[in-house]
Amino acid sequence: MTDARVTGDLPEVFPPTLREVMLRPFWIGMLGLALLVAAIFAWLGQWQLGNAIDTDPPPAGMTEELRPIADVVAPGQYLAEPLVGQRVEVSGSFVAGDFTVISSRFDEGEPGYWVAGQLRVDPTSAGADTPTSLAVAVGFTSDRAEAETAASALDAAPPQEVALTGRLISDEGAQEPPRDGDPFEVTAMSPVALLSQWSDIDGLEVYRPYLVSAEAFGGLGAIHSPAPGELSSVNWLNIFYAIEWAVFAGFAFYMWYRLARDAWEKEVEAITGSDDEGEDARAEHASSRP
Repeated sequence: MTDARVTGDLPEVFPPTLREVMLRPFWIGMLGLALLVAAIFAWLGQWQLGNAIDTDPPPAGMTEELRPIADVVAPGQYLAEPLVGQRVEVSGSFVAGDFTVISSRFDEGEPGYWVAGQLRVDPTSAGADTPTSLAVAVGFTSDRAEAETAASALDAAPPQEVALTGRLISDEGAQEPPRDGDPFEVTAMSPVALLSQWSDIDGLEVYRPYLVSAEAFGGLGAIHSPAPGELSSVNWLNIFYAIEWAVFAGFAFYMWYRLARDAWEKEVEAITGSDDEGEDARAEHASSRP
């Protein structure tokens, strides 16, 4: 809507003010849409904040309590984050021929190798009637030849009916060997990857995490496996997302203002003919209005 004043025989047309444009039904409707979008973003931000703080964190030192493996995780399940590093006990017998050398290991900063084997878990320990296996890291050495010798000796005479304690660690995921290295080199402790090398796996249940044994076998050194650090009760990533949603909510209002202002500026330019003239006209018109 524009104002017109008669000067002589010709009416003088004044452009609308920004406030008049914003109060038009169309832009009031657009403001309602911006409010709706901002409300959705605000709800999402509140949801993120609600998930950012753990109101029931695990008790301190929980991982140091020795628990049966069946009470911590079931075969085929992922290990929950608060339980990574949990000390467990399990019994069973190692399978002959299924010991593997794992490279790219570090023990208190020293590079070296692990030897890992397939432990066929005792049914009473696993809490299941089906055959169940657990990947177990049984020792560390900095010498490759010593690791291979230990693996061969354990393959020939695997420990039977053993009761193990150690820490449960999440699957590291399969990794590709170096391009110029041995294609059969194993560089990650991954039960899923080791399963393809194990024998007698028909109908076998497998634990997704692996066990770092507190007791070493095959003349190897014990693997240094300290208690995990206490988890923070605050998830900073969720807090960052909550801040992002708040910014998006503010941006919805800015977009409404910017679009309304652009429409106003185009209307003023169409009436006055140029931006410079429009500025003068707007100033004069605004000062003349009550």
